[in-house]
Amino acid sequence: MDLLPLFEWFYVTPIGETIRNSVWMFPVIEAFHLIGLGVIGGAILLVDLRLLGVGLSNQPVARLSMDAEPWLLGALALMFASGIPIFLSEATKAYYSYAFWIKMTCLFLALIFTFTIKRQVAQNGLAVGRPHLAKLTALVSLGLWFGVAWGGRWIGFS
Repeated sequence: MDLLPLFEWFYVTPIGETIRNSVWMFPVIEAFHLIGLGVIGGAILLVDLRLLGVGLSNQPVARLSMDAEPWLLGALALMFASGIPIFLSEATKAYYSYAFWIKMTCLFLALIFTFTIKRQVAQNGLAVGRPHLAKLTALVSLGLWFGVAWGGRWIGFS
């Protein structure tokens, strides 16, 4: 199945054309996207570093995870709201970008992992008394989210 025609259609949508033809829209939308990335990074890092046993050791993992989740969800909403218009403005470039496909694959896997396995380990007490499980969960999470950030950063260079 060739997705190029779909990506070409995305590229010529009125939203994509408006952003491409504006001097300031892309940088403003990108700025909000990066703010979302920073907030997601903070929410992910807090929980993952705690699962690794680094910092906030007096804070229960479950409580920290539940406190960080609204920030994660809000940042995800911001990133989707800003990422979709960015994508529409450069959809054909994204189609040919290896970095884009890495980002999307890692994002898909990171979201599934974060809201299934990591949530179970962090919020249901599975990390308590199982330091190896907690550390493995944190390392997988960090690896997937790093892949999202790396792919996003390198889209501009591909």
